[in-house]
Amino acid sequence: MSLKTLSLACILLLATPPGSQAADIWGLKKGTPEMKSATTLAFGPEDILFVGDAQAATVFAISTGDSEGDPAQASINIKDLPSSIGSVLHATSVVINDLAVNPRTGSAFVACTADGKAALVKIDGAGRISSLSLADVSYSKVMLADAPEDKVVGEGRRAMNRRLESITDIAFFENKVLVSGLSNAQSPSTVRELNFPFTESDKGIGIEIYHAAHGKSEDYAAMRTFVPMMIDGEPSLLGAYVCTPLVRIPVKDLTAAGEKVKATTVAELGNRNRPLDLVVYEKDGASHLLLSNSARGVMKISTAGLKENSGLTEPVKDGGKAGQMYEDVASMAGVVQMDKLNDHAALILIQPENGTQDLKTVPLP
Repeated sequence: MSLKTLSLACILLLATPPGSQAADIWGLKKGTPEMKSATTLAFGPEDILFVGDAQAATVFAISTGDSEGDPAQASINIKDLPSSIGSVLHATSVVINDLAVNPRTGSAFVACTADGKAALVKIDGAGRISSLSLADVSYSKVMLADAPEDKVVGEGRRAMNRRLESITDIAFFENKVLVSGLSNAQSPSTVRELNFPFTESDKGIGIEIYHAAHGKSEDYAAMRTFVPMMIDGEPSLLGAYVCTPLVRIPVKDLTAAGEKVKATTVAELGNRNRPLDLVVYEKDGASHLLLSNSARGVMKISTAGLKENSGLTEPVKDGGKAGQMYEDVASMAGVVQMDKLNDHAALILIQPENGTQDLKTVPLP
């Protein structure tokens, strides 16, 4: 949140009764949100959790009531998290879709599919699991404009329901909700800036990247995961795509005239790989990126020189790498979800081969 936004929020807080702060400031109303899916999570101001519902192409803002806790004291370690959540939700099948930590309390929230239905759970800093009831909560929502139709297109191995990638990641940055995913536009790869409190959703802007592993420019694949960050004073996005280009986009370009912008490909991190989660953090006076991957483990990527990186323009063949330097983090093998827990630790969901999904607190590398 910018200083200007923070100052405005503080003024409004002083004039608002505590119980109605989130509702009055951020336009939330009492009700029961009806979700078709819960696929992506991000925290915003106060205790508000943004939930991406890809199947409905809708973003929900939900007041969680999570206002107490100390992130510095949080330590969460749970064996077989799906089974533990199933016991709380009385569900026989639980699939974990995303997790996000409330940076003000150290509580973790998990989006999952429980017996085929969307569900949200809270895990406090001591590891206690509880269901986040959606009955009569303060919330708001916005449906994405120009989302792909909810139907399977293509044939054989290429058959897919593009609606399920209408939302691939979300973040709250400078009073905007940023959403990556696919649209129904001519350039399907899209990033949207949604005003908050929610108004109408714009159609977003198409993103074209140079995919070094493929040796060509592309605009059809969704950005899988991204983080907003300041790069030498400029608000920017760092995003990763399948197979695995890492790109930089100045936030100001998302509101520029036109229907498409060209991102700068700052790294090629290897083919036959799907990026899963991306975290930015500070350590020893420098900022770093942690990128978890389906086939290439967790990478600690240097942010040094990102501003000066003019981008890759030549093919990188045979699974090679180029651009920003990185190191493999062997101690974080099997990570499928992660978020920063506090200044010194990350919360990771790991799944070894033929093993259970365990939630662990580990030091930031």
